Amino acid sequence: MRISTANAYEASVNSLQKRQQALSEAQLQLTSGKRVLRPSDDPAAAARAERALAQLGRTEAQQRALGASRDATQLTEAALGDAGELLQRVREHLLASGNGTVTDADRRVAAEAIRGLRNDLFAVANRGDGAGRYLFGGQGSDTQPFVDTNAGVIYVAARGELLGATGEGTPLSVDGQAAWLQTPDPANPGGQLSVFDVLDRAVTELLTPGRPNTAVAQTVRDGLRDLDATAASLSGARSRAGEALNRIDGLDARLAQIKVDAQRQRSDAEDLDMVAAISDFQNRQTGYDAALKTYSIVQKMSLFDYLR
Repeated sequence: MRISTANAYEASVNSLQKRQQALSEAQLQLTSGKRVLRPSDDPAAAARAERALAQLGRTEAQQRALGASRDATQLTEAALGDAGELLQRVREHLLASGNGTVTDADRRVAAEAIRGLRNDLFAVANRGDGAGRYLFGGQGSDTQPFVDTNAGVIYVAARGELLGATGEGTPLSVDGQAAWLQTPDPANPGGQLSVFDVLDRAVTELLTPGRPNTAVAQTVRDGLRDLDATAASLSGARSRAGEALNRIDGLDARLAQIKVDAQRQRSDAEDLDMVAAISDFQNRQTGYDAALKTYSIVQKMSLFDYLR
């Protein structure tokens, strides 16, 4: 087989270009820290990395939704705690009004105090979450969910709960009607009590002058009974908010572990073994240097050099 000088030169140049390309790719891998820079580098590993990246995106979205749900639930739990404290103060005023030595003027003062606490309670029921939603707004409302009318407080929002996109139905709001207006009536099986109606009735009766002590005592007994029932209902709603917070904490821990696993899978699929990569780069660099030296020697080997 006859090999011409031009053919030898061309073969040497092609070999040098391949070695230079391989050295450049090894350098690029070291610079980026990635073993798989393009899907063509390793299709199977690229697919695994893509699946892990998609899982990371879903998990991070769920974590953001979970954070919003946690914030709303914490605010709801705090609001129900405030409601419980307000009702306890109402109870103290109502209990003091049943004393036989209390005058109509004293009961009027107690009634005004209860009315003020009732208004504070109404503000708690309409409390927002700071993000444009209402804590007790059910499935959503552009305006406050509770409206104070001449016939009493009514609920104008959509019934139900608004849930976050966390995959496990964590709450963003509470059904305000169930929490505030639908307490089972202990004196009327099957009936329901509104916490605001209970307070309004107590205020009206305490403001009525000239009532005998027996009637006042009956007002206090009925008021305390209904007040305790509504307080227990709100306390139950607060307990459910606490349980929701526990579920949120558990879900947050699971999502954090899923995120760690997805990051590890992505790293295993596309990240570079730096020790092995440095060794490979050095080997390729040595091979390229040797190829350059041999090419420089071969380039000088020409028949014309010997004929001169």
